[in-house]
Amino acid sequence: MIPLEEAQNYVLERVFQLSEEKLDISSAYSRVTAEVVTSKELVPPFDNTAVDGYAVKAADTEGATETNEVTLEVVGSIPAGVQPDFEIQHGQAARIMTGAPLPQGADAVVMVEWTNVGENENAVRVNRSVRNGDHIRKAGEDLYPDDQVIDQGTSLTAAHIGLLAGLGVYQVSVIRRPTVGIFSTGDELVEGSQTLLPGQIRDSNRFSLMALLESDGFETIDLGLIPDNKDVIEETVQEGIGKCDALITTGGVSMGDYDYVKVVLNDMGDMRWMQIAIKPAKPFAFGVVEGVPVFGLPGNPVSSMVSYLLLAKPALNKMMGRSKIFPDVLIGDAAEDFRRRVDGKTHFVRAFSSQQKGVTLVSPTGKQGSHQLSGMANADTLAIVSDGEGVLKGNPIEYFRF
Repeated sequence: MIPLEEAQNYVLERVFQLSEEKLDISSAYSRVTAEVVTSKELVPPFDNTAVDGYAVKAADTEGATETNEVTLEVVGSIPAGVQPDFEIQHGQAARIMTGAPLPQGADAVVMVEWTNVGENENAVRVNRSVRNGDHIRKAGEDLYPDDQVIDQGTSLTAAHIGLLAGLGVYQVSVIRRPTVGIFSTGDELVEGSQTLLPGQIRDSNRFSLMALLESDGFETIDLGLIPDNKDVIEETVQEGIGKCDALITTGGVSMGDYDYVKVVLNDMGDMRWMQIAIKPAKPFAFGVVEGVPVFGLPGNPVSSMVSYLLLAKPALNKMMGRSKIFPDVLIGDAAEDFRRRVDGKTHFVRAFSSQQKGVTLVSPTGKQGSHQLSGMANADTLAIVSDGEGVLKGNPIEYFRF
């Protein structure tokens, strides 16, 4: 057996970032930028008010209180989107709406909550003083021309998308998202709701893996359920490498296995068949066929998912340009005993995490067999239990969420 880190490094050394493409920002959420984005203009482009209120000269409000109100002449009203064509003189004010440009002569805004209606519509009574610059958003307060807005290698969030739109940038260069082809093989596998014959099982791996891939932001191509036929498997692999950036297959990766997937992949590419010191997901295969990475995941349903999370997903993250390749390993408290025996492996226990009085509690989901998807379905976390006797209730335990 080899350490998990060795297997991860072996894979990561053999995959590379994909090329870039231009995307409309409406399609660029969570994509990774291929270039630095700089501002071409001031943001905001002009001085404007941050509140609804009255544009004033701050000096005119000096000493204003609820018992000593200052009365100002209202000389206009400025809605958002309209450039005022007048200037504020001493003793004057202008009604102004949030986001509207500040009129010449005004150097502060009094919030509407700090005013009362005057003797008529042309007067306002101010009951709190303001200082120069209060409630004003200055031109360039956020960004100046040539300011770096978004760094290369940034995974775009909703705020980034809004920022780009606010700058008038509607297309951005990003790293291509990997298209991953996935297929299952095995004459024992069936798809559908028909009654199972003796020896048959339903193919679940393909569906759970496609769901994982899509939830992680990768594109998928379902290459189907393939029979144990060397020619058909070879045709499927050729089809996959012709239109995919990576391939995933499940089953036939154990040391004792010698099926047509192994024969075909060994003939077509440089494959390494590994036994990794982890449980579940000990058997794993990886290689490159005509420049396309191929991941051979174990056949047991839970093993295939864990193998994807630990080995295939980090590689696909690298191909997509993500700087965060591995999940954050966190520390919580074991809500129950995580008992195990010494076997030379790190165990990844299906678990769920919860909060109690500010502490994260990690609880096993119960069924831990590599074939038991019901336990995986109840989990949101993999608890990491190093080789040894396990972790007792109340002690710190490492985990990561998926």
